[in-house]
Order: sequence, then C-alpha cells, then structure tokens
Amino acid sequence: MITISTRLILAILLLTAAGHLHAAQTNVLFLAVDDMKDWVHCLGGYEGTVQTPNIDRLAKRGMLFSNAHCASPVCAPSRAAIMTGRRPSSTGLYNNGHWWLPNYPQIVTMPVDFRNHGYHVVGAGKIFHHTAGNNPPNQWDDFLPLRFSNDPWFRSSKLNYPWSVSGPNPDGFPFSGLPRLGHENDWGSLKIPDADYDDARSAEYAIQFLKTEQEKPFFLACGIFRPHLPWYVPGKYFDLYPLDDIVLPPVPDNDLNDLPPAALKLAAARRGDLITIREAGQRRQAIQAYLASISYADAQLGRVLEALKKSPLAANTIVILWSDHGWHLGEKQHWHKSTLWEEATRVPLTIDAPGQPPGVCHRPVSLLDIYPTLQDLCQLKTGQKLDGVSLTPLLRDPATTWDRPAVTEFKLGNAAVRSQRYRYIRYQDGSEELYDHQVDPQEWVNLANDNKYRQIKRELGNWIAKDWAPSAPTKQAFSFDPQSYTWTHKKTGRTISGKQAN
Repeated sequence: MITISTRLILAILLLTAAGHLHAAQTNVLFLAVDDMKDWVHCLGGYEGTVQTPNIDRLAKRGMLFSNAHCASPVCAPSRAAIMTGRRPSSTGLYNNGHWWLPNYPQIVTMPVDFRNHGYHVVGAGKIFHHTAGNNPPNQWDDFLPLRFSNDPWFRSSKLNYPWSVSGPNPDGFPFSGLPRLGHENDWGSLKIPDADYDDARSAEYAIQFLKTEQEKPFFLACGIFRPHLPWYVPGKYFDLYPLDDIVLPPVPDNDLNDLPPAALKLAAARRGDLITIREAGQRRQAIQAYLASISYADAQLGRVLEALKKSPLAANTIVILWSDHGWHLGEKQHWHKSTLWEEATRVPLTIDAPGQPPGVCHRPVSLLDIYPTLQDLCQLKTGQKLDGVSLTPLLRDPATTWDRPAVTEFKLGNAAVRSQRYRYIRYQDGSEELYDHQVDPQEWVNLANDNKYRQIKRELGNWIAKDWAPSAPTKQAFSFDPQSYTWTHKKTGRTISGKQAN
C-alpha cells in the first residue's frame, strides 16, 4: 500500500527527474566575436555613436556583464582558456605559438563535454584559434572552417592556413592605401558579394542549422571573425560612420611617464603601425574601419538571432555572446591587443538563459567562468577541474555578494587583477601599476607607488597565481600534418591525432 508520504516522495522524485531532463535538453547557441572591445552601444566604451542594435537587444533580454574580462589578451591562449576552462598559468599556453591539443590530448573541452552528455555539437567560423592545428575536427560532429579565400593575410603559409586559396592579392590591395602596414593591417571593402564574406558564410551555416529539425539537444557555436584585422566589410557599414563624426580616443602626451619598463615594452610593441597610420593622417579612417567591422559583426549576429527567434527552439536555448579580448586604437600609445590594460581586457559578455531574469551585472567576471556556467545551467556532471566559477548566482541576482576579481594573464608571470573599482597589474619582474576606475576610468594615473594603496595591492595581488606552469612546448616541438590532422613530437616520436571521431 502506498502511503501519502510515499506518494509525496515519489512526486518529488518525478519533479526532480523532470527538472533534470529539461535541463539536460537545454540547447546552447554559443556566439563568439574576435577583437571586439567595449565599443558596443550597451557598454558605452566608445564616446561617439556606435550602431550595434542586435547586441544591444540581446543584452536587454539577458544578463549583460558590464565588467567582463578575458583570460589572456591574445587569441590562441584566450580561446584555449575559454574552451578548456583552464587559465594560461595552469597550462603554460601563453601565446599564439602553442598548439593546445598535442600538449593536452586528454583534456575535455567544452564541445566534447557537451557531446559526452548527448548533445549534437556543431560550429562554424572562429571558436578555437583559427590557424591550422587549433580547431581539431575531433572536437565537433560537424564544423565549417573559415575559408579566407579573399583575405591576403592568409595566403602566405599553407601550414598555418592549408585551406586558404592561393593566388594574387585582391584587386585594389592595399585598400587602405598604406602598403607599409602589410597584409594584416588593411581595411576596406572587397569586390565580392556580401554573401561571400567568411562571416556571412559562418552565420548562414548557423541559420540553416536552426531551420533544421533537431533530434538531440545541440551546442551550436558561431564564431564571427570581425572586427579582427584585416577590416574587410561591405561598404554600407563604412557608410554608417562619416569621417567627420569619428571620435578619436584621447591620448595624453604624458600618459606613459608613470609606467615601469615592462609596461613600456608592451605599449611599444607594434607601435610602428600606429606611427604609420598617424603619419599618413589615417587614424580616423582606421577607427572608421574598426567601427564598421563592429557593426558588420553585429549584423551577422542579428541574422543568427533572428533565425533562433523564428525557431521553435528559442524558448529552450541558452544564448551566450562573448569576445576573446579587446583592442587598442592608440590608447597608451599602442595599436593592437597584447597588453594588460582595460582596452585590451574588457569585453562584451551577455548570457540569455531560459528562466533567468534580464539585467546588468557590474561585478567583475572572467571569460573563464563561461565553461562552468554552462555546465551549471545544463547540469553537466564531469568532475573535471576548472579554473573559473559558475555565474549562475549573478544570473539570479546581479547584485549578490561577489568577492572574486577577474584575472588576466599575458605571457609567463604577468597578470592584471580587475575588481569592481581597481585594476592592479604586476609584471614578472615585480613592477606594478594600480588604477582607480572610480575616478580614472581611462587609466591615466598609476597609483602603485602611493603607500596608502599598499593594502589594496596586497589584497588584489593575492589573486595572482603563485606557481606558474612552465611554457608548454611550442609548435617547433612538433611535426604537424594538416591533412591527417596529426602531430608527431620530434623528440619522443609520439603521435597525437585530432582526426574527427567515428
């Protein structure tokens, strides 16, 4: 005979099981953009007007994290950290010269974790780093790689880009009129149909997937390459930003006077591009191209989001949008990324999860938190060690107590710690910077030598790794065959395969 108590227990168990089933079937739309700093309208990083209506709509619908920061301010280590859940100081993957899989063949990445839990895992564009060897086929059930058939930067190395189409530079190159900048630092509009741009192809892949009936829960990744260089987008996006309306970021002449030598070295890296652009009087044109690329990326994201909205899958799909790191456009006398300042680390991050309220969270968070957050939301149980933490408490209440800063690492021994108010930087040689964002959001005044901030520096410094992993073996340690997608360690002869699983 079943008693009332037994019935109650059975009802609770059934409800619990139903809840787990629902969570396990929650889909994920994983949207990535490249080199997009906080110059989107909803973050207010640009002092002029930037047109990002689709990113803004998603931010209003989900939780916008206004103080989100990358794990590393350069592509390969940032993306390796996001996809493995391990920070560079844990893996030794410090720069673009490392392949992650031959160094960590047993690691369970985010897409593999979802696949192991019964998800159909597919993607397109740039999710892991895009160069050959960084996006192994065995991570996906299906994947559409970047083609780069019209970008001259990607024609020079068949080892790095074996799928690129060789041939002459596009007609009109360099579109910027500045040949000294080389293949990478160009901008303009290619003489091709809009649909033939790589980002349009990546978005179309995601759109067609969302139009197809799915038998399993899915993890769909769509990586938009712009605003990464070269800034090649259709002309109508340049037209959004008349040159007379471009607002140049202010750069004080004495901004570098209070920086230690280690910081000056980062600021000086690739400064030749900034000097060339300035001497040619092309800084407004370059910033126009960056803004145009942001709006182009926003338009491709909008196409995908509209396809999801029209799909019956929308109500049961988590949408997450992130950028791998920021970008300098002259701030700190620097052009490009690869620094530990706000311009290079602050990025867009929005999570729109079913059942979670919309809002804006000003707590500092790291892109390392994406993996554990998705595990939490989808109830993936793996037990694998991750360096980030779940953001679900902040999704429920963005003002909840949060004592964790965001840590960004660049190369071995250099780190920035971003709290809600301060940024603390410590370099490998022990030199420091400290900025109070409450009064100095541009990070123009280094407070590190002021004794009254010793306790602040001590507290923030406690979050920097005590033991840094040695640098992982670089690409030179392996022979890589892009056709069979295998690596052979030159010293040990060990072969590691990244071929697609059967």
